[in-house]
Parts: sequence; C-alpha cells; structure tokens
Amino acid sequence: MKPKTNTSWGKEAKWYDKVVTDNDSYQQKVILPNLIRLMEIKSGERVLDAGCGTGFFSAEFSRVGAQVTGVDVGEELLTIARKNVPKAEFKLASADALPFEKASFDKIVFVLSLQNMSDMKKAIAEAARTLKPKGKIFLVLNHPTFRIPGETSWGWDSEKKIQFRRLDSYLSEKKSKIQMHPGKNPDEITYSFHAPLQYYFKMFSKDGLVVERLEEWTSHTKTPTGPRAEAENRARAEFPLFLAITAVKQG
Repeated sequence: MKPKTNTSWGKEAKWYDKVVTDNDSYQQKVILPNLIRLMEIKSGERVLDAGCGTGFFSAEFSRVGAQVTGVDVGEELLTIARKNVPKAEFKLASADALPFEKASFDKIVFVLSLQNMSDMKKAIAEAARTLKPKGKIFLVLNHPTFRIPGETSWGWDSEKKIQFRRLDSYLSEKKSKIQMHPGKNPDEITYSFHAPLQYYFKMFSKDGLVVERLEEWTSHTKTPTGPRAEAENRARAEFPLFLAITAVKQG
C-alpha cells in the first residue's frame, strides 16, 4: 500500500486564516454567499465540513443554525478553528476515513478541499456512507476545466485585442506541487489533484449520489483602468474560477 500524500496546510495555518478571512477574498466574496444560498441550511441540521481548515465556513454554517462538525488533517488549523467557532466540534481526521456512524449528517461540504485529497474516491465514499438518505453533498472546486495547475494560463491576442484562457491538457489526471505561501518558503509545499468532470460524475454515481445542480462562479474582482482593462474584465466574466456541484444520496 502506498503511503498517503501529506496535503495538510497546517504549517501555514495563521497565514491561511488571514487569507480566507480577508474581506476581499474569494472565500468571502464569491464562495460563501453562493454556498449559503445553495445549502439552504435549516436550524438543527447536522453539517459536516470536510477539510474545514481554520473553520471559516464552519462559522457561517453555525451562525445560521447548523450543528457543525469539522474534520481536517492539520492540527494547527483545527486549533484556530476551535477558537474561531466554539459552538462547533472539530476532529483531527482524514475525510477518507471518517470517525462517524452511518447516516450521521444531513449535509456534507467540501470547499476547495477535495482537490487536495490524495484519495478523492474514498473521501466521497465515506461522505456517502455518513450521509443520511436524501442528504446532500456540496462540492466546491477550483474549476477543473479552466484552473489546472501548470496546464492553464492567461494569454493575450494582440490582433483581436482579447485575453484568452490557454488550456494545455484536461482529460489526464494529475498531481501537482503547490507552494503553500507564495513568495515565502519555496520548500513548504502541498499537493493538488486534477481530474476531469466525468471523474466526479462517475464517482458520485458509484456511491449512489445523483447530481442535482451544477453552477460555475466567476471572479468578483475588476481591473479599473489600463489598456487591457476591458478585455481582462470580459475574460473574468467568461471563464469561471469555481465549480459547484450538489449531489443527493438516494434511498
């Protein structure tokens, strides 16, 4: 059996917490409002935040009435999460080996976390096992078509005066090194795992999950001025940053 790839962000826990809680972060401006809209959390529902990090999303789930449990493989992250969200329960655990009974949760959320798990299939299988019948999984990913580490990039067409998105590969599954804190220690890395869209749909189907909804979310940022401002803003509006999938457990 191959050893698990360490994908914890624990070494940069304090910096990571500052990034996600920044008032202009993608987490704050794009993901959070859309996710809360999709989830329609009802008071008392049991919600699992899989790969919860420092508890940024757990805090909002708790605020709107959920009974929140968070799991992560980074103890440093969980230490901050427990301070940030005292009403929630946080456990040191891997999403591919959840320490919970069958049918424990009404809703399970993977927010930019499944893509950092070395065994995504096991993580989804465990989510399906611990989800109640008719319960839902909410998956938010860096868009697997337009944001593949090392395989997608921006380009400029000087003739057409347009900014385009270059795609060098897509169907091939890929494991990529990611520097945790850009501009700091280049040796502090984690990993991201790319798979095409069909991978996720096949994975859900195998575990008795039916995709109910799919949305694509664009950046909230704007280029205010400059010779390429119009083209850059048009490109941001055309190429989504994030993919959100809602899947329902049958039975």
